[in-house]
Amino acid sequence: MSKNYSSKKLLQVHIIKWRVAAVVGILFAWFGALAIRAAYLQGLNTDFLQGKGDDVATRTLAIPANRGMVLDRFGQPLAISTPVETLWARPSVTQSLSWQQVSRLASVLGVPSNELAKRLKSPHKGEISINRNLSPEQAVKIAALGLPGLKLQREFRRFYPAADVAAHVIGFTNVDDVGQEGVELAYQDWLAGKEGSRHVLRDRRGHIVQDLSPARDARMGGNLGLALDLKLQYIAHRELSAAVEKNKAKGGGIVVLDAKTGEILALSNLPVVNPNNRKNYQPGLMRNRAVIDTFEPGSTIKPFTVAAAIEHGLVKPDTVLYLPKDYTVGPKHITDVHYHPQLTVTEVLQKSSNIGAVKMAMQLKPEEFWDMLHRAGFGEKPGSGFPGEASGKLRDPSTWKPIEQATHAYGHGLSVSLLQMARSYMAFANDGVVMPLTFLKREPQELGGERVLSTSVARTVREMMETVTHEGGTATLAQVPGYRVAGKTGTAYKLINGRYSTDSYISSFVGMAPASDPRLIIAVMIDEPRGDAHYGGVVAGPVFAQVMAASLRQLGVSPDATSETPTRLTQPQANRKAGEA
Repeated sequence: MSKNYSSKKLLQVHIIKWRVAAVVGILFAWFGALAIRAAYLQGLNTDFLQGKGDDVATRTLAIPANRGMVLDRFGQPLAISTPVETLWARPSVTQSLSWQQVSRLASVLGVPSNELAKRLKSPHKGEISINRNLSPEQAVKIAALGLPGLKLQREFRRFYPAADVAAHVIGFTNVDDVGQEGVELAYQDWLAGKEGSRHVLRDRRGHIVQDLSPARDARMGGNLGLALDLKLQYIAHRELSAAVEKNKAKGGGIVVLDAKTGEILALSNLPVVNPNNRKNYQPGLMRNRAVIDTFEPGSTIKPFTVAAAIEHGLVKPDTVLYLPKDYTVGPKHITDVHYHPQLTVTEVLQKSSNIGAVKMAMQLKPEEFWDMLHRAGFGEKPGSGFPGEASGKLRDPSTWKPIEQATHAYGHGLSVSLLQMARSYMAFANDGVVMPLTFLKREPQELGGERVLSTSVARTVREMMETVTHEGGTATLAQVPGYRVAGKTGTAYKLINGRYSTDSYISSFVGMAPASDPRLIIAVMIDEPRGDAHYGGVVAGPVFAQVMAASLRQLGVSPDATSETPTRLTQPQANRKAGEA
């Protein structure tokens, strides 16, 4: 019995020794592996551990740069940056917040508590933004709560004092203060400046413990001075808005140019959105249609048709053209709104005769007519520097069919932007010289243009265009009391889905004053007027007259009209007399 007991005891001892040896072996192997791993990390891969430690303890904080201001030509602010506080949260810390703490924070922010709780208790390991547009009062209340894991950071928010009045020129920035449209986008690098940085040591709750190196200060963005005159901008926007409403139009645009310098003094489009309030933002409403969109110009192209014919010695202002009721070119029949059996070349412009314009254009070689249009800037970007500006369409003359040459004579078959149209009329206003366009204020020493017409041809056509606003012309409502006005109306069928609409029009007027020595050029376009009239002289002409009159007074331009200057017709008379293709 004792012998069996001794054997069992001995076996148990061996088992215990074996188990101890196994456990000790495993422990030694584990510690050995840890020692090898530690030696590897500390001796051969120290950067990894150092980086992990720095991730927890150190941060490089960005110091935002104050974006430069956008100013009008007289220093009036059009875009400024105001300081705001942004609330950041570290979910790894805010997960521990009680429901009462979350509710108090939600009350300050004005958001539902359950939605805020989801964000504060998310599995995100870094920092997340909770609100990037806090008012100063909200920032003070949040700081007073003293909740762990939250951080207030100073940023800047863009504010536009002129609101929607200058929105299409100025554009706007996004939540990160980066330009998205207009001059905010075009001059992003200049306006943005350069942010600074601060290298700090923080504890696990995100509190800054120590600055690890001197801070690098932010560099403020540069201010940008525009050519825009805010007073003229208000006038242009007001009158355009009134015309669009009166004529029940889809929209419209207006451009006011300084004829002497090429500066864009005012530019407005409708519809538009207030860039200070983008809750219901629609990208299409911020399109600068006067620069980006194109349309068929209609009869506003006819002065260039006449200029080409005069330049090549085919006609003179008093040359009489005999006109049929129906002019056929290929399969197309060209007619006039009002039939005139004969007209002088000047009267072709005054009455806006399609047939008269076509008879002159068809005497030109396609290359000659194209050259005139090309020199005027059609088919090329106007060079304003605005993002997305359109070049329009002007096909190579070698591809023209006779009917295309004919329709180009009265502004169909090619497309232009409203800015292009205003720019082209500088050729008549500046005695044949077209100045480079600019949205920026231009210094006198920067002036220098391109000659596209001879002085004699430019002056001759300008004098002929004065008759358009006289009695018997298509734009008597474009007269400006005290000033001589030269210009041209346009009414074109709108091209929709590749087909010409029978009841949708683009109505326009482009003109200059004072005609004896033009200072301003104004181009007006009304898109799809649905009121009592649709002709350019009746719909767009009055907008031109109101804006031009107010602008010339504002600029102190001396009147040049004499007592013999024709008087304006009444509205009913103008409606009866106005008419162009």
